[in-house]
Amino acid sequence: MTYAKTFAADVLLPLLKARPEPVAGRVDPDTLARPPSPAKQREVRFSDFEAVAALKERYGLPKDNPENWHRLWRQNPVLAATRSQPGMGWVLETETGIVGYQGSLPLLYRLGDRTLVGAVGTGLAIDPAYRARSIGLLTAFFRQPGVDLTFVTFAIESALRLCKALHARPLAQPDFAKVLFWVLDPPRFAQTLASKFRLSGGTAAIASALGATVLRADMGLRRGPRRSPGGRRGDGFDVAAIDVNDIGDEFEELWRAKLAEAPRLMADRGAASLRWHFTIPGGSSRAAVLCCRRAGRLAGYAIVEHSTDRTTGLRRAMLADILSEEDDPAVTEALLEAAYANAVAAGDDFFEVVGLPAHVRRILMRWRPYVRTYPTDPLIYRTADESLGRFLADGNGWYAGPMDGDTTLLP
Repeated sequence: MTYAKTFAADVLLPLLKARPEPVAGRVDPDTLARPPSPAKQREVRFSDFEAVAALKERYGLPKDNPENWHRLWRQNPVLAATRSQPGMGWVLETETGIVGYQGSLPLLYRLGDRTLVGAVGTGLAIDPAYRARSIGLLTAFFRQPGVDLTFVTFAIESALRLCKALHARPLAQPDFAKVLFWVLDPPRFAQTLASKFRLSGGTAAIASALGATVLRADMGLRRGPRRSPGGRRGDGFDVAAIDVNDIGDEFEELWRAKLAEAPRLMADRGAASLRWHFTIPGGSSRAAVLCCRRAGRLAGYAIVEHSTDRTTGLRRAMLADILSEEDDPAVTEALLEAAYANAVAAGDDFFEVVGLPAHVRRILMRWRPYVRTYPTDPLIYRTADESLGRFLADGNGWYAGPMDGDTTLLP
């Protein structure tokens, strides 16, 4: 094995996580010694925002804001499609305040001509003295009424065990656990590695320079697409970027045509749902919408989400969604090339792909990405609908990707 490959396998891959795990906050030992006060489990209310935010912050979970809560539960497309009010989640509350939380984000789904309601778990956090009550919060989540499908993405191992005890099953797509990525800025990446391993002074400078050199050499084998995408192309495609707010009728037409193809469970990608999904008030990330047109007609799109990793400070470009008519490989490849180029032009440090169907990943694997396998099942689900359960037992039944989790919905 070459030094470059050793460097990538032993140092580079552990640094990048598909999603940072929560970290424990400071806990008063006296609190652990005292018997916990009685806690009541109830549904989340809007007035709980500050208490829930404080609880999540104690355990290293991302911050949210009241405006986004309003968007998620009062402006959600599920409300208009089903004329119902899905739950927001559950809390554990004592006389001194909220000590546990399990959020539930409703999402609209389509399976052929069927409209379904899904719910993804978010923000599980609970004070140590009440950890035994986690099973109650998860039971309420998985058994909530009015929902066809409940699922959790990128859970830590302890939560995953509880979910499986409640009969949640892994998504039958082994490659979903394989995160693909390309390093775009070797010097900055190497500098971050040196910082992560707490090197300083001359040692840090040497490590950074050596790491950058090794990464550059390794990138010679992992250079992504070979041609320069964007603008007018020789293959008849025109790829251009638009703002999220400009997603309009042509997206709706593409989505309707997509629903008429072979049935797959898909998060709703109508124009209104896409605008809602990728417009996050107070969010630090931004989305670039790339349109691929053939003879002036929209043949597919890709959405790249640009953000800064909370743990490493690295600038990340993630392929948040991609869709093409009839899964056309030429359209798909044109969009993937444009997404990669968009990440480079934005000055991001790495380009990442999580999940997405096999026809997308086959093209990406030709670009020889780094591959990191997530240590646990990245998506587990439960449904009481027997016909839906049989359908999803086939790994190709779900067009699964970042739109099926809470990562692209939170600031």
